[in-house]
Amino acid sequence: MLRAARTRCAIDRLACWLVPLTLATVTQMRIVSWNVNGIRAVIRKDLFAPFLGAIDPDVLCLQETKAQAEQVTIDLPGYDIYWNSAEKKGYSGTAIFSKPAPLRVVNGLSDEVILKHGVVGDAFGDPNTEGRVLTAEYEKFFLVTAYTPNAKDDLGRLVLRHQQWDPAFLGYAKKLEETKPVIFCGDLNVAHTPDDLANPKPNVGKKGFTNEERQGFQNFLDAGFIDTFRMFHQGNGFYSWWSNFAKARERNVGWRIDYFLVSESLRSHITNAEIHAEIMGSDHCPVSITLDL
Repeated sequence: MLRAARTRCAIDRLACWLVPLTLATVTQMRIVSWNVNGIRAVIRKDLFAPFLGAIDPDVLCLQETKAQAEQVTIDLPGYDIYWNSAEKKGYSGTAIFSKPAPLRVVNGLSDEVILKHGVVGDAFGDPNTEGRVLTAEYEKFFLVTAYTPNAKDDLGRLVLRHQQWDPAFLGYAKKLEETKPVIFCGDLNVAHTPDDLANPKPNVGKKGFTNEERQGFQNFLDAGFIDTFRMFHQGNGFYSWWSNFAKARERNVGWRIDYFLVSESLRSHITNAEIHAEIMGSDHCPVSITLDL
C-alpha cells in the first residue's frame, strides 16, 4: 500500500515541502482510528512507534488523547499533527496525524449546529469545550473524528447524549455531506446490535447499550451512512473495547464501540475494514478502513 510519494515524504522533508502530497496522487489510502486512553501513557510504554510501524496509516485519528499539544513529545516525520484538546487538562481530546496535507482542519461542531440542536452541556460539563470533534477536509471527502460523550454508569449523561449530542453530530455530518462525502470515525460509545457485545442480555439498558444510544446510531444508518466493518464481517466476536477486569480482553469479552461510517457514495471505494485487536496500549484497539480513490 505504500506509495513512492509517501516514502519520499517520510525521508525527505524538503522534497515533501516542495511537492505537497494531496489526495489527487493517492490511489489507496488507509485511515486508522484509535481511542488511546491517554496518548502520553501509550508513548511511555513504548507502544506508539511500534503501532505506527505495524499499521502504517496514511491518516491516524485519535480519541481520548488526555493531553495538550505542548505536553506531547513525539517525532513523526511525514505527519502533520492537529489537536483539539479539552479545556480541562488530562481529559478527553482528539487528534489527527496526517501524511496527505488537509485543505483545512476545524475544531468542534459548527456554531450553527450547536445552536440548532441546543448543545449546551449538563452538570458534567460542556461537550463543546471537551475536544470531542476534529474535522479534516481533503480533496475528495471530509474526515471527522469524534469522541462521543459516555452516558455514565448511572446514565447521568444520557439526556445530553440522546437529546443533544447524537442529533447534533448527525446534523453536522449531513451538513458537511452537502459539499462532499463524509467519513467519520471514533469511539462512539455504543454497541449498535447484540452482535456488537459479548454479553448483550445483562447489558440491556446499561450505558452503551440503552435504547436511546442504539437509536442514535441507527439514525446514522437511516440517514444513509454505512457501517464499514459490517460490509466485510458479520456476526459477533469482533470487539474494539474490553474492560480491564476479569481478563476480559484475554477472553475476548468485549464491545464494538469504535467505528468508521461513510457516505453511501463512498461505499464502492471501501476495500477493507478491520479491527486490530493485536495492538496493545489501551483498553481500546485501533480500527481501520482502506479506500481506493
